[in-house]
Amino acid sequence: MISESATLSEPADDVAFLLTWDGATWRDVVRLRHGQVTTIGRSATNRIVLQDDSCSRNHCEVFYSEGEWRLRDLSSRNGTLLRGREIVGDAAMTSGDVIMIGACRLAFTTSLDAAPSFPAGQPATQESETNPSQQPVAAASVREPNILHRTSAPEFLSPTGSNVQKSSHQAELAKLYRLGLEMGTARNRQQLTDVVIASLTRETVADICAILLAHPDLSRPPAPLDLQVVAYHSRKDLPYRRVSDNLSRIVLSRPEAILARDVSDDTQLSFFDSLGEMKAISVICAPIRSGEQVHGLIHLYSTNPDNPLDKHDLEFALAVANQLGVALNQLKERDSLQSGLVQARNENRSLREQLLTEQTLIGETPAMRDLKEKIGLIAETDASVLIRGESGCGKELIARSIHNNSPRRDGPFVCVNCAALNESLLESELFGHEKGAFTGAVDRKIGRFEQADKGTLFLDEVGEMNPAIQSKFLRVLEGHPFERIGGRKPIQVDVRILAATNRDLEEAVEDGDFRKDLYFRLHVAEIIACPLRERRDDIEPLAKAFLQKFVVKTGRVIRGFTDEAIEVLREYSWPGNVRELQNTIERTVILCRNEVVKASDIQLSTLSSRFTVSLAERPVSNIAGDYRELSLADVEQEHILATLEHTDWNKSRAAQILGIERSTLDRKLKRYHVPRPHDSK
Repeated sequence: MISESATLSEPADDVAFLLTWDGATWRDVVRLRHGQVTTIGRSATNRIVLQDDSCSRNHCEVFYSEGEWRLRDLSSRNGTLLRGREIVGDAAMTSGDVIMIGACRLAFTTSLDAAPSFPAGQPATQESETNPSQQPVAAASVREPNILHRTSAPEFLSPTGSNVQKSSHQAELAKLYRLGLEMGTARNRQQLTDVVIASLTRETVADICAILLAHPDLSRPPAPLDLQVVAYHSRKDLPYRRVSDNLSRIVLSRPEAILARDVSDDTQLSFFDSLGEMKAISVICAPIRSGEQVHGLIHLYSTNPDNPLDKHDLEFALAVANQLGVALNQLKERDSLQSGLVQARNENRSLREQLLTEQTLIGETPAMRDLKEKIGLIAETDASVLIRGESGCGKELIARSIHNNSPRRDGPFVCVNCAALNESLLESELFGHEKGAFTGAVDRKIGRFEQADKGTLFLDEVGEMNPAIQSKFLRVLEGHPFERIGGRKPIQVDVRILAATNRDLEEAVEDGDFRKDLYFRLHVAEIIACPLRERRDDIEPLAKAFLQKFVVKTGRVIRGFTDEAIEVLREYSWPGNVRELQNTIERTVILCRNEVVKASDIQLSTLSSRFTVSLAERPVSNIAGDYRELSLADVEQEHILATLEHTDWNKSRAAQILGIERSTLDRKLKRYHVPRPHDSK
């Protein structure tokens, strides 16, 4: 991570840093500049001086050349290691590389926000951890600096005080306001710390400003060694050296900032002389907090004895630290939400791909090829589609195929079963309701129309929709806005309608059960799903696809079907169509004990035989004798009435014999204008 001023002066690719290892953490930070050679060695004339007997007086140098940072060994006595290998001449460096010179370690990085961990397999030696003379950073006894001021709340943010004080505080508040606006434009931690560093450099007398942060995932209060330098700026191009750990530990444990003087007496800081001839006259250490959570520290150094840091700088630094703490907390929450959103999108995309795989139309019969071709033509448009066919023949799958091949494929696909809900529930399901609209409406509910905005709404069993709702539904189809139940705000949506039914809608229109204008609005394009018995060549590929699906789901080891098993499947009439075939295969996989499905493993339903009378069982007179010229409608009416007479007008029993719903029987009687006896059941 780099400061704002560095960003403006140099290309981002040219910015780099060297970090020194003190046996526990990366401590010192030396800025590498484009066009400047950074020398490393034991001589005091080097920019980085290493107090290690294994280091030559002029050991190596780092420079930028031909678009990359390079390390050159200067014919040193003991050699220079890069990534664990001794270099000869020049070697290109990449971010995260570790330079080893005797017991000293230096890390090269192009981003302080991603400082490298100490490489596994290359730990600091025991000597470098215990012998200060062999470390690049001295670790002698620490004398705590002289603390001049402490503050836990900036005075200029206090509501009390005289008018004169309040007037003098306006300038400070204006600076914080400006900083807040600049921080609001930051999109990540790097940009945020750059903005803060620029403000501290501009508004204080500090020669060196630095921000140290703990890892965002750290679950405990941070210790000094948990903090990593993520940004720093120096007016005189001096290296950054951490304030003493004792001072940092005090500030981390208390919600207050500290101003100290004469810190050149602190051996940890006075060792800076060998790294950049720095004389730190005063230092400010301020905690970066948000509530009880501590994110890190702000360090400010002054090396000018005639212009040291003062109480004014201390209070401003604390105010900035508090502002930065809140911003970091909000940034973490936003990143967490964004990460969750990305994960949800990836999971959604994965589920969509899985659905596309599982819901592919299977079959190559002429009927299926015609169906796929028709779906391709209809999907390109935005027209309403009426999908017709028997129950279980895949009407919803056809609707999903239309949606997945349409320009709305990235929008929602929402299903509603119109037969499963009564009038009031269906209206609430389609259009939503406001809180308190009716008894039980404890919260606002978004209707399916709103959920399907910019996508597709699939209405299954649309023929069962109550006439009272058909009128409101028609207005929405015609492009008019609607209101939630109990609401007054008009809602406009962009939804494509796909409807499915196994009912004779034309007959329902004649009976007055279905609005004619709604019928024509839905019947723009029509797709008829063929029953499975009319495309028997598709039974085998469908059965194999279902077998593979349920083998994966259950973990069974089943390779396929015998020829006899396939023949059993082909010969069956499948009154439940594809849905019945799928259920049969699932049942077979569950109960099969062989690696290949045999004919004896397949258990077919006997439901259809209960209502089917074979020609051989029918009286011959019904086939060849007593012939009369009657239309099918007349035959149907005569048979229904005869059945009712047979059941003594028990409509439920008659509907069961006829194989139709009770509501269907009532509609037919209404069309026949047959009076209902008062004692009908």
